[in-house]
Amino acid sequence: MSGIIQPWKIGVIVDSFRVGVREGLVKAKNVGADGVQIYAVSGEMDPANLSAAARQEWKSYIGSLGLQISALVGDLGGHGFQDKNANPAKIEKSKRILDLAVELGTNVVTTHIGIVPEDRNSEVYESLHLACDELSRYATSMNAYFAIETGPETSAHLKSFLDGLSSKGLSVNFDPANMVMVTGDDPAQGVHNLKDYIVHTHAKDGIRLREVDPRLIYGALGFDPLDHEKIAQDAESGDAFREVPLGEGGVDWDAYLKALRDIGYNGYLTIEREVGANPEADIAAAVKFLKARN
Repeated sequence: MSGIIQPWKIGVIVDSFRVGVREGLVKAKNVGADGVQIYAVSGEMDPANLSAAARQEWKSYIGSLGLQISALVGDLGGHGFQDKNANPAKIEKSKRILDLAVELGTNVVTTHIGIVPEDRNSEVYESLHLACDELSRYATSMNAYFAIETGPETSAHLKSFLDGLSSKGLSVNFDPANMVMVTGDDPAQGVHNLKDYIVHTHAKDGIRLREVDPRLIYGALGFDPLDHEKIAQDAESGDAFREVPLGEGGVDWDAYLKALRDIGYNGYLTIEREVGANPEADIAAAVKFLKARN
């Protein structure tokens, strides 16, 4: 081993450009990204809507742009996997998204599973555990990962949940801004807590304006379901937290990136921009921000 530190690859969530997948891919290339993450839940990238030929066409097109796929987004919304009655269909859909990911050349699908309850003996905890254990085993069988996005609970509590599963097919998509904005958790410490599970990261920044019950943001049984559009609205104009351009929020990027180096993370830093009037400019600035620290 040479001991040379390799730069992280910079990714962009294509949907953050808000222009459709094909045009978003071109914009990702133009801002200098190495890779892209793509929503694969509905519409043109839904596995149910893609023939074998179409899958190969997308893979070839993305490769022709000099891009890789860092991950697919497989977040099915609702109450995650808290509702045992909804889980069979969600598990099946998640598996098909992972199949698509592998065909397109990535082994990571990011998702929200729903807030992990504190009570290990609760029915919701059991529903989450059973669904996630099945997905974890399926991912492991394909040498792949379902990566849970951080934010709804503290890193220590999430680690405890993951430690109880039968494999590491269920891992972590680390989003430092979600932790800062919602739970007030420290991202650098979170990296160390979850070091055995991190397979993908989101590069996003934000500020916390007041304490808020995560169930009001991310949904839970007995509360409204997860709604990404509402979260984006809250992040832009709500009174609990705000998403801001990289470097302008509460994420200590020097400490956070040092923690990623310390644990040997060598995957993607994938930019997510859910708010703002000019996402392309914000994403281009984020690429420069990360490359300057890479």
